[in-house]
Amino acid sequence: MVAFWSALACLLLATGAGRAAEVSDFVGDYTGSADVVSADGSTITRDMSVSISETKHGFIVQWTSATHKPDGRIKEKSYSIDFVPSDREGIYAAAMTRNVFGHAVQLDPMKGEPFVWGRITGDTMTVYSLFVDDEGGYELQQFDRTLAEGGLMLDFTNLRNGDKQRSVSTFLAKQ
Repeated sequence: MVAFWSALACLLLATGAGRAAEVSDFVGDYTGSADVVSADGSTITRDMSVSISETKHGFIVQWTSATHKPDGRIKEKSYSIDFVPSDREGIYAAAMTRNVFGHAVQLDPMKGEPFVWGRITGDTMTVYSLFVDDEGGYELQQFDRTLAEGGLMLDFTNLRNGDKQRSVSTFLAKQ
């Protein structure tokens, strides 16, 4: 039986199965569009793009979402977050501001700022954003970007105090 498990482990290593993705596996520019589903079941079309690049100390995730309004207007939001490795394997801290010593640090969720972190598990890079509102409630956004042939699968969920507000699942093609 030991020989079987040893052979299986060698096979998995040789084929790359079971190997955790690295930041470099995600590097690139990706685009797509999707219908975002709200809590009430309504949908609205969004064009989406994400760019992931390595930096000297970690990586940057930049993304844009363009919402097509029923009256023809387009509302665009863009974000850019630097990530640096934490002391924990595969977990990255957002470096969104600088402290008095010039070091990149997290924002303070008790001041209404988002607390952001990322992780890589298997072939998925996840970015979390946690907001604490004025009443002490929370909003959590989760962006799962999973490696797929020709691009990334994006799964986004937005929760407010445990209730799903919006979700989207779409393919983003690598440019």
